[in-house]
Amino acid sequence: MQEKKDIEALLNAGTPVGFYPQGNSMHPTIVPGRDSVIVEPLNDRKPKRGDVLLFRRPDNAPVYPGKLILHRVCRVKKDGIYMVGDNEKQLEGPLPLECFLGIMTELHRKGKTIKVTGLFYRMLTGCWLFIRPIRFVVAAPLKIFKRK
Repeated sequence: MQEKKDIEALLNAGTPVGFYPQGNSMHPTIVPGRDSVIVEPLNDRKPKRGDVLLFRRPDNAPVYPGKLILHRVCRVKKDGIYMVGDNEKQLEGPLPLECFLGIMTELHRKGKTIKVTGLFYRMLTGCWLFIRPIRFVVAAPLKIFKRK
């Protein structure tokens, strides 16, 4: 796994990187301290709804300016890309394409590799994104089944 300071340099050089994301903003998809991800350079790929992208927050961002963030694409519009964490309500954006460094291609959980192009993953995360406005109401009863 890569050091934080190396991630951006490696992606800019065209090298995929693996790391353990921190924070709870992508829970339940990514559990901090347990799950790791592989992020590849974005290159010429056009981000689309549902993709998980790594980006650097603009220096004028209201919270955590300049920090590397791994969130899901909620909307792609002419004025920029709107992002949201799987454990968040508030959209962030519009962000210009220049902010984005890479795209998550794999999730590693408990020794298993989950490809983000897999049908089950896309269906599950697509539904989670679709119910974004009400997902906290839906998820609340499920917390009794939460396990690490």
